[in-house]
Amino acid sequence: MATISFYAGTTAINNLSGSGLGFFGGSFGQSVEINAWQGSTFITNGTGSTNGGTANNVKYSTDTMAYAVGVVPATGLKYIPNKYATCNIRFTNATAVKTQNVRMRVFDRANKNHPASGVVTRAFELLNPRLTYGTVEGSGDAKWWGSSTHDGTDVFSSMQGSPNPSARLPAGVNTVGGSGIIVPLAQSPGPSGFYAGGGNTTTNQYTQHDWYVGLSASPDSVGSKTLYGLYVELEYL
Repeated sequence: MATISFYAGTTAINNLSGSGLGFFGGSFGQSVEINAWQGSTFITNGTGSTNGGTANNVKYSTDTMAYAVGVVPATGLKYIPNKYATCNIRFTNATAVKTQNVRMRVFDRANKNHPASGVVTRAFELLNPRLTYGTVEGSGDAKWWGSSTHDGTDVFSSMQGSPNPSARLPAGVNTVGGSGIIVPLAQSPGPSGFYAGGGNTTTNQYTQHDWYVGLSASPDSVGSKTLYGLYVELEYL
């Protein structure tokens, strides 16, 4: 049976029971300032009231850089190892298959074509199997999806996303959201994402495929933002 699971580090996020990731200020339960970016990321429930443990915090810095675990100052996105991603998306199947047309959306938990409510999101894919930071680039995204300078062309030449800004939001609002900006992910990356290569060249078949993404969020108004979800769709054969 084919299954898609979400992990924060080694901890599974059960998306069926409403648990997932929460973005906070400097610590759990602390608010994020309007138009600022989160200072911490936790596993929590749908209302953000339960502390399920810390997750890797990957924070937007500029359109090409991020603050990540254990690195100061901010670094280029391609230098961040997979192990420091905010979220590991894992597809498993009883028999070996290849995956293609993998798409990630951030939506309002009601309609996959509608962006999240009250939150601006940035996202990028990590493709760097190194265990530590170094001077060697991976082959993932060089720019945050949802940033104003991203033109919608994916790093993987055979896959096309959507141009900025989101068509469902006011002019000038750039965010990953619903049908406005769909984030393409690597084709058939295999276990631990190790076999992704250039992202679109691999057609190998495996029983497990892993994708690693960095996520950063910024509220555009006061109050908790609970109409916020992650949606992944793909083809396998």
